[in-house]
Amino acid sequence: MSRPFLSLLALAFSAGTALAAPLLKADITVTAAVVTMGDMFEEAGALAEKPLFRSPLPGTTGNVELSAIRAAVARIGLDAFDTNGLSQVRVSRAAILVDQAVLSGLIADNLRSRGILTGDLRANVHLSYAFEPIRAAAGDQPARLDSLRYLPGNGSFSARFLIEGVERPLEIAGTIELVVDAPHLSANLPAGTVLRPDHFVMRPIPVQQADAQGIAPLGQLVGMALNRQSREGMVVRASDVSEPLAVAKNDLVTIYYHQGPLTLTVRGQAVTAAAEGAPLQVLNLSSRRVITAKAIAPGAVEVSSGPIALAGL
Repeated sequence: MSRPFLSLLALAFSAGTALAAPLLKADITVTAAVVTMGDMFEEAGALAEKPLFRSPLPGTTGNVELSAIRAAVARIGLDAFDTNGLSQVRVSRAAILVDQAVLSGLIADNLRSRGILTGDLRANVHLSYAFEPIRAAAGDQPARLDSLRYLPGNGSFSARFLIEGVERPLEIAGTIELVVDAPHLSANLPAGTVLRPDHFVMRPIPVQQADAQGIAPLGQLVGMALNRQSREGMVVRASDVSEPLAVAKNDLVTIYYHQGPLTLTVRGQAVTAAAEGAPLQVLNLSSRRVITAKAIAPGAVEVSSGPIALAGL
């Protein structure tokens, strides 16, 4: 086969490809408000961005008859296309469901940006009427908060949102309750229990209640001891705990006295209780004297240095 013939064949093939008519698709899904040539046809070429007609509402589907397609493409100057044997095209518009959780999140973001929500505070949004989720056009931002009016005194609010693909703004109203997670006991516990992380479950309570009752954060409770017998589900306040006792009343203890390299020890019995580092009264079992000492560890106390303390032993 000669080279000139091959060149002519290649040229003819190239021309045939360039002149290929746009091919109609049978089923399309769009995200924009208008259907373009590129959405509707394969090989739309330079016409791909040309709009043909409005898309259906987000989350809905419709059929476009071939006659309507012919009229639409004729308006942009296309006289012929490959119908692909179709009499109609199924057009769907993608959607994202905008529900109360989405709107509440936008409200919370706004309150945080305004410094109303700080730290671990959260906003529970309660609507004054039932809200049916809305189908918004698919995109990076299906809903935007346009305005928010919030009255901290009574928690009431009104807000307006712009929903992508929906012409009318959405307006809602209700109340906002600020809450914070508070430590609740996970079981009944006796007085004196030294609290561990597994003794707690975190549950939300209104921030006003937390402030009024002096609810302590978890980090301030772990390692502390309960002042009284406590029931499961109780919210633990700062006043409900104290430093755990190193020495309890009537405990047998070792009394330490340090003077330079010299250390004296004697057996004793606690008259009062004390946390580590706190003072207490101790009975010296040898001399039968009651002395003042400092709890230094479970079962161990220390008297201050000096002649008076040594004579007191």
